[in-house]
Amino acid sequence: MEAVRTCVGCRSRAPRSSLLRVVLRNSEVVADPSATLPGRGAWLHPVDECLDLALTRRAFGRALRAEGSLDPTAIRAALRPLPGPH
Repeated sequence: MEAVRTCVGCRSRAPRSSLLRVVLRNSEVVADPSATLPGRGAWLHPVDECLDLALTRRAFGRALRAEGSLDPTAIRAALRPLPGPH
């Protein structure tokens, strides 16, 4: 049975394998696709809609127990699909 986590954006529960773990590094929220970085993590569906909801709700600050503003630039870059041959 696979572990279930809650997306900090849409607040729906999903299997851990379908979510992206994010952690805090130097006031920047960064992606942790291997889910092995140390520290407190939050889980997010890897889509822009959930990221936008999480930012609007200020969910990263609560989930990661961080003070002040957090920079989501690295997460937004991680959500962009990789360019491939068309």
